[in-house]
Amino acid sequence: MKGFTYLRKVATLKLDQGKCIGCELCTEVCPHQVFSMADKIATITDLDACMECGACSVNCPVAAIQVDTGAGCASGLINEWLREHNIGGSIGDCCT
Repeated sequence: MKGFTYLRKVATLKLDQGKCIGCELCTEVCPHQVFSMADKIATITDLDACMECGACSVNCPVAAIQVDTGAGCASGLINEWLREHNIGGSIGDCCT
């Protein structure tokens, strides 16, 4: 689901590339394609697209990914609903 953006520069997602074993599970389970692979190591390519759902961290077999789940998911769903209904603004406007 490329194109989603949540609250800018606030996602709690962290990736320890030193622990990454290149299994690619994060790229498969992330609903917003936040991750990509470079030289068989995961990288975060779009932090602002992270909705903090936690799918990546739950599925990482070596605990290379950490994220505080919850807040981004709700704000993202609300912002997308507002966008789809052509309603101006977003719930993140107050925080930018």
